[in-house]
Amino acid sequence: MHTIDSSPPASRLPLPDSLAAVAIRPGDSDYDNVRHTYTRTGAPAAVIRVRDHEDIAAALAHARTARLPLTVRSGGHGISGRSTNDGGIVVDLSELSAVQVLDARSGLVRVEAGARWGDVAAQLAPHGLALSSGDTGDVGVGGLATTGGIGLMSRLHGLTIDHMRAAELVLADGSLVRTDADHDPDLFWAVRGAGANFGVATAFEFQAEPVGDVIAAVTTFDVGDTAVFLTRWGAAVEAAPRTVTSFLTPMAGPGGQLVAQAMTVHAGADTETAREALAPVLSAGPVLRNQAFVAPYHQLLPATHAAQYAQQPLTVSRSGLLEHLTEPAAAAIASLLRAGRAPMVQLRSVGGAVNDTPSTATAYAHRTQNFSLMAATVPAGRRNLDRHWEKLHPHLNGLYLSFETGTGRQQLQDAFPGAVLDRLVLLKSRYDPDHVFDNNFALPSADLPG
Repeated sequence: MHTIDSSPPASRLPLPDSLAAVAIRPGDSDYDNVRHTYTRTGAPAAVIRVRDHEDIAAALAHARTARLPLTVRSGGHGISGRSTNDGGIVVDLSELSAVQVLDARSGLVRVEAGARWGDVAAQLAPHGLALSSGDTGDVGVGGLATTGGIGLMSRLHGLTIDHMRAAELVLADGSLVRTDADHDPDLFWAVRGAGANFGVATAFEFQAEPVGDVIAAVTTFDVGDTAVFLTRWGAAVEAAPRTVTSFLTPMAGPGGQLVAQAMTVHAGADTETAREALAPVLSAGPVLRNQAFVAPYHQLLPATHAAQYAQQPLTVSRSGLLEHLTEPAAAAIASLLRAGRAPMVQLRSVGGAVNDTPSTATAYAHRTQNFSLMAATVPAGRRNLDRHWEKLHPHLNGLYLSFETGTGRQQLQDAFPGAVLDRLVLLKSRYDPDHVFDNNFALPSADLPG
């Protein structure tokens, strides 16, 4: 006798009532505003705007039962594009956005993972506090704070994760844990650099720094002799005082000439000190335009809260870290730029206070490099970008996770070198043995050779 299985396919299992009230699904009026991210189009079965850890636990349980792809989103601005999916569940943390100053004197603050860094900066400013955290105010706290956090004051204050004092996470089994240096210290180590592999971070405690006004210079350089310019800019940044951090974005200017725009921040408001500190960086090449201004730090990171991302076409990105911008490395980057194979290229200075933290202190182990390089293109340009990246790779040492869309073995080893990857694999078997959180750089199982 032939029987017919009338049970619904896993992807059509109804949401629990508790989640249906906070879910946005295809056909809902707000669906087109939440389905995509800054760099990736998506068509999830449901975007769940969770309100607390109980909602998160229920969403995890449903995704596991229904065998659906699972994605966690704090802001949706990540270049890697891993905060949406097709046909799965998106756990959207935007409702968890509180910012609380626990102790203004010591700088201890609590920030929920769905907050935007621009809002964090604005709410800390009245207390004379700030956290160096990226360069765009719409970036969500959770994604950056579990990866690293290369910000506009990194050379003076280090990475965002270097200021983390505790983290709250919902684990794969739905339990809520608080981890710090004294409670689950192994998990606390992993969260700071590989947090997306271990749970849904809901909140963090950070030690913010006293920060008032800063001086920023927005400079456009003529970079006709690209390799020479990059070498000079890199050497000037490394020699600059730690108060100086610079982000450089080469691009095509008027008439197709190659130019580069630098955002260079002096973390202090004294104009004479800033002029002296910034001068070598600003003299790295011919200046086409320069504007310097004094502003509160939070004005550099406005949060626009755009309701819908514009489906940016750059969906393939490569990431690498460099010890120095040597002549061979600069020549390889110049070749990439001349070929026009990467519509978006950016160099971010690190070093300084970033490298004061021991490489074993966090899962982000890259504590000797002075620059982060990112290049992005459209899907059709992947092969050409990869061909140029192969020439660049010998000059690189590591990568920054959020700027990399590749998930192969080489990228995994570059992100988590040697013993770091071994330790993460063992911790994965303890905290997420069923590999629920594998959307962001899946870690291999501990029982697999190699």
